[in-house]
Amino acid sequence: MKVALESLRRDFSFVLHEVDVDSDAGLEDRFGELVPVLMPGPPEALDSGAVQLCHYFVDDGAVREWLAAHGGARASR
Repeated sequence: MKVALESLRRDFSFVLHEVDVDSDAGLEDRFGELVPVLMPGPPEALDSGAVQLCHYFVDDGAVREWLAAHGGARASR
């Protein structure tokens, strides 16, 4: 998933935070086998009910839509 997200950097600016789900019992219970999972926001937002954009594989459309709606689009060159 991390590699697939790199192609989006041409059009969007974002920071990727990696979190080890297996190191936190609460996250492990919440996500189980849905790893890798992509969620918007900083790692501390994981416990506050953040929604997942996709799991296993990047859903390019969903991620592009979220980034565009939340100001991640790069200015045209």
